This record gives sequence, C-alpha cells and structure tokens, in this order.
Amino acid sequence: MEPLSLQEYICSLDPTTLPRILRICSGVYFQGSVYEISGNECCLSTGDLLKVMAVALQKVICEDTETGQTMELPPTFKGEQGCPVPARTQWVPSSQARPLQPPWAQPHCPTGLFQPAPAPGPYLTLRGLFLKGTGQQGLTLHQALGRWDRQPQPLLCPAIGPRALLLHPVYEVHATMHLRRDVVKIPSTLEVDVEDVTEAAQHIHFARPLLLSEVLGMEAALPAQAEILEGPSGPAVFESAWVPRLRRGQRLQLHGHSHAWRVLASAPSSRRHFLLSSTYQGRFRQRPRQFKGVQELVAGLRPGRPLCVVVTQDCEGQGEDVPPLCMGDRLEARGLQGNGPGTRLLCHRHGEEEEEGEGKELLLPLDLGGSFVEEACDSKKYGLVELLERQPLPCEVRVVAPDPGLERDALGALPALRLEARLDQPFLVGSFCEEPEEGFEIPPRWLDLSLQLSEGPVHPPAPCTRRSRVEELTEAFYYQLLAQLPGSPAPPPPRPPKPAQAGTGPGARQPSAHRPPVPGPLPMSACPAPPLLPLPALPQPSTPSQYGRRGPPRDEGEAPSTSWAPAPPRGPSPETHCPDGRTGPPSSSNSTEHDYETVDDNVQKTIRKMQAIFPF
Repeated sequence: MEPLSLQEYICSLDPTTLPRILRICSGVYFQGSVYEISGNECCLSTGDLLKVMAVALQKVICEDTETGQTMELPPTFKGEQGCPVPARTQWVPSSQARPLQPPWAQPHCPTGLFQPAPAPGPYLTLRGLFLKGTGQQGLTLHQALGRWDRQPQPLLCPAIGPRALLLHPVYEVHATMHLRRDVVKIPSTLEVDVEDVTEAAQHIHFARPLLLSEVLGMEAALPAQAEILEGPSGPAVFESAWVPRLRRGQRLQLHGHSHAWRVLASAPSSRRHFLLSSTYQGRFRQRPRQFKGVQELVAGLRPGRPLCVVVTQDCEGQGEDVPPLCMGDRLEARGLQGNGPGTRLLCHRHGEEEEEGEGKELLLPLDLGGSFVEEACDSKKYGLVELLERQPLPCEVRVVAPDPGLERDALGALPALRLEARLDQPFLVGSFCEEPEEGFEIPPRWLDLSLQLSEGPVHPPAPCTRRSRVEELTEAFYYQLLAQLPGSPAPPPPRPPKPAQAGTGPGARQPSAHRPPVPGPLPMSACPAPPLLPLPALPQPSTPSQYGRRGPPRDEGEAPSTSWAPAPPRGPSPETHCPDGRTGPPSSSNSTEHDYETVDDNVQKTIRKMQAIFPF
C-alpha cells in the first residue's frame, strides 16, 4: 500500500477491519518539548509502529464551497441546530452559471439530511450513486461520512444553509505502541504519512510495560524475570545500598510475595527511623515509660491493670484538695473518677516509711503537670513477635541482643527504641540477576517502578532476605508514612533552624562602635539630627517643641538644604548607637538642647511669615 496522510487513511478506513497496524513513513515533532496537547499525542518518529484499536469521531468541519467559511458540527448533529430554510422558499443561485437547486432536495428532503449537490469542475457527484442502497431521500451525518472517498463531496443540508458544503471529519485515533503503558490518542489531522503493514506485521508483539504494583495481582506469573524500564520516581524511601541499583536496564528476578509484617520504629536519641520485619531475630527488653503530666498518665492506663510510677520532679499542688508531689513519691494510678470538667485521676501514694497496703488516696486533676517514670521490674528478654503479644504499641524498648544473622545490626547500638505501629504492607521478594542468592523485599506501593516481564530461567530456591530485616527510612518518608497511619495524627517534622538575626549570626553586621565612623551626613530618618541654632533676628515661639528648632537664615540665592550645622560640642561625648546599627550624637532626656525635630523648608517659611505678621 502506498503511503497516505493520516487524515486520508482514517477517513477511508472501514471500522470492521480493526485492528490495523500502521508504520509512520514521515514523522512529525511538535515545536518545543511538548509530547501531548490536551491528552493527544503530537510527536511520532519515522519508523514507529501503531496498532489502531478504535476510531472515534470528534467533530465535523463544514466548509462553504462559495465563501470558504467554516463551522463545526457535533457528532450528534441531526438538523436541530442552525436555521433551516423554509420549505416553500425558492433557492436563489449566487451566479448565472449555476442551475437552480434540484426539486428533490428542497421541499421533500428532511432538513437534517444531506443530499449531493451538483457542482461543476472537479466534483462529479451522482445522486443515484450517492443514495444507492439507502432507500431514503437523504443521508444522516454518519452515513454521509461513510461515503467519504479520499476527497470530500459537495453536499446540501437545508438545516445549515442553501449553499453546497464540504464535510471534513476530525477523528481521534486510539492506538497502542511498543512499550507504552496507556493507549495513545492521536488526532487524525496530525500531519504525518502512514503505511498499512498489517499483513506483514502479524508476528510483531506490542509489549505493554507493567508497574510493580500491578505485579502484586499477578501471582500466577511469578516467579519471573523482569527488566526495569523506568526507575522509581518520587522521594527516596530506604537508605539501603540496593535501592540506587533499581534503575533503567537493571534485570531482576521476582520470586513472589513476602508474608512478613513490619513494625515502624524510631530512635529518639538519634532521630533515626527504621522498619523492622517480623523475621527479625534480635531480643528486646522493655524500658520504663516516661510521662509528662497527669494527662499522659491517663493515656498510659490499661484496662484492669494499675500503673505504678515514681515522681521524678517536684510538682506544686492546687489548694487544699491537691497536695504537692515530691520527687521520689511512689504513685499507683488506678482509674478515672467523675465526668466532664471535674474528672480526676484516682491515685494511691506510698511513702517511704509506709508499709505495703498503706498510703493516701489522691484525686489529681487532669491539667496537673509533673514528671513521672514507670516502675518496671521486668528484666526478661523478648522476641519481636512475643513482645507485641504482651505489650501494646507504642512502647519503648532496648535491643539487648542484636540479630545474629546480620553482619551489622544498627539497632544494637541505640540506647532506646520506640516501637510505634504495626504495618501490614505487601512486599515482593526480589533479587538481582547477577546476585541471585542475595535477595531483598521491596514495597511496590511505596517504591513503584515500570518494568517488562521477560522470558528466562528463575532460580527455584528463594533468596535469603536477611538485609531486609531492618530497613532504615529517610526522614521525609517517615513523616509521610506517619501521616497515613489511621487514628494517630503525625507530629510535624522538626522546624528548620531560625535565620541569624542582625548582629547575632556569623555573617551579620557588627555594631558600628567596633569600627570607625563613616564620614558624610547621616539620613534624617536614621538617627536624631544635631541641634538647630535659633534665628537671631526673630523671637522664639513660646512652645518651640511644637514645630522644632529652626536653622540659620540662608543668603539670597542659596540653595535650600535639609541638613543643618550642629552646635559647637561642649566636650567629648561617646557615640550613640541607633537601632539599625549606625551611630549618631548622644541624646539626653534631661537636656532641652537635644529635644528637636527636623523641619522641612516649606514649614520654615510658613513659620517666618506667621512670626512677621503676628509677633509673639
């Protein structure tokens, strides 16, 4: 088949023959780096193969053969739009050479149907051929487009106008391409030439990439080999060394699902965050819990079990009902009493000299502060599974025996570890083809990537996944994950350090007392100006502070000035620092010599005129 433009091929395509395979003979590239516009593909390279799956009519452009004006028709056009010509109105030809409209197209033709129009020149349309086999007086829009043969034919439609029209359909082509996940949408008006190679390309397989998250539901296809087409996007998740190797071209072996669950943990002392697998073989010991205030004591209560704590900080009482708490007091929190604002925590206080069973009952308000630590006498070592069966989360523990299967257990060097939540996130067991014995467990929903399954042998024994027993999380992903946990609002991430203020940071400006003064006049808005000399020839006003002191008179022809000469200094005086770091003369609240304001020249002139007219 000879190459055709995409518009010509699609307009003459029989939809019943789909799918068809096309080869791009002359590629097209839209200006710039835009590959899609409004969801449509606009860039195709020469030699690309397309598998056309469907064709959808988007709109029809009607062109007036005489005026060249165009209008758009929707695919659902049935004649309701536009202004139909009255049935009995005689059609007036626009030129003497054109014959009158044939009688079969005027009163007897429904306004929404199309009929062939006789046209001279290159258009040779026969009404019998056009309406052959239809059994009706006209054709609908879709029927008329179905008789589109390479070139549009002139048609008449009374619902649109009395003149002949040319129909130019615009289709949206739905096709698949090699290694493209989504269906490609191409406008039929794209200026590209295509060639139909369906018969010669039957053996070609259009491979569709898969996401790792999609492989989770393809358990029957595992184990399998795969090649990464695009690495994971977004922020990093793990600090592990195998994560950067997940890049384009890397070959993997996917073995199956992992049945281990995870525990989110963090180290308060070092601000490190971890994900522990249920297969972790280390041993834990419980650490006593610490509470800041009575409100946290209430949150730490467990049904049917009293909570014994020791006061670690003196706390003032609240009147006669709430005595003060002293450091070293032993309290046994038993439960809440009362409802509403008067709710109290019932505690039993044991003194040092009191025997077992003796003590004093206290009703502590929930807003009382203080600092408490739990009395813990359990020195037993627990595994992760056993610990979670005995201890609800969150809880604080310490790793007393690292995992013997790990070369370096990062948890063993931490003084405390806070177990926060249990996660049942699905993981896949994978390994690199060059290292089939060393495996890892990857969470597809957190660390998704695009890959293509390939045919190849997979080693039957599942690889060892020891290094995935403890995965360190990045700080950004930890707070993102914490925000997604149900029922527990995530604390905000640590605030960044405040910027250094003026005069405190290493790069801030130092006060000017440590450097020589800068010569030249200071701006009036920066520091107080020097005192002004009074006018010798004019009397002083009774309230000089109302307008400020005046400067000396100017000679005729002298330019105005806004800075006045200072009075003679009476002695050495230290420089005064302004709020913004500049220097100026000292000021004293007891001296009227420095009680001044800077006066504008226009105000000075006004004052002189008033004094000349109304002497004080």
